Amino acid sequence: MSRPSFESTITVGNIALSFHRAVAAVTRRVLEDHGHPVNSVEAPHEQLFRLQEDGDIDVLISAWLPSSHDTYLSRYRDRVRVLTPQYQPYCVWAVPPSMPIENVREVADLARPEVVERMITVIDGINPGAGISRFSARMVSEYGLDRVGYTFSPGTEASFISRVERGLATGEWFVIPLWRPQYLNRLYGLRPLEDPKGLLGTVDNASPIVSLAALDRIHPHAVAGLDRLRLGNEGVEEIDALINVDGLTPLQAADRYLANSGLGLPA
Repeated sequence: MSRPSFESTITVGNIALSFHRAVAAVTRRVLEDHGHPVNSVEAPHEQLFRLQEDGDIDVLISAWLPSSHDTYLSRYRDRVRVLTPQYQPYCVWAVPPSMPIENVREVADLARPEVVERMITVIDGINPGAGISRFSARMVSEYGLDRVGYTFSPGTEASFISRVERGLATGEWFVIPLWRPQYLNRLYGLRPLEDPKGLLGTVDNASPIVSLAALDRIHPHAVAGLDRLRLGNEGVEEIDALINVDGLTPLQAADRYLANSGLGLPA
């Protein structure tokens, strides 16, 4: 029987959003530190999980469990190892900080007549496979917002960011499905709304998912390093800001964060 090679190329797949690219870049550096060349792949949420299910991805970055992505992972969970969470994400609906809290404190307040007459009633989101998009589409009906003219419109990351920047620049009243970690939180101080119905899910655990078939090819110290990697929401947002605000590539941003934070690569 041939011995496993710990110099084999490892395919890391990430969800096609900038903060997932940030975490994938750090993951890549951990694997490279243990001698692995890395092939990078990215795809929308559900498609990425199907790629791992089909054996095309060794390490998936990242599964938000249990709320957002368990519906995708559950199909093949017996064929993967779920590593220790690297951060704790959660979803919100948020409004510009200039909107008075006495007018809009919780999601149901969006249906108040004096609010509706000022609001942009198209709620722009990211791709429909994201947990927050599934939650948001349900919220429009569960809170009765559709009865006063609101609609949820899934889109791209670029259109979502453009909605925020355009709305803030022109002083519009709008609501945006948002999450932590996301660099817009650091940049604009968007204010989360209360969700009394709890439709936005729980605080999730964001974990790398390693296929069992790949474990024999990944150096055990690399797996242990990924299992010990703790970025936290603040760390992921910092790397995300380096990409989107400072214009660094994901790998450059990961390197700067690791150097400046003193975190270093887990041995």
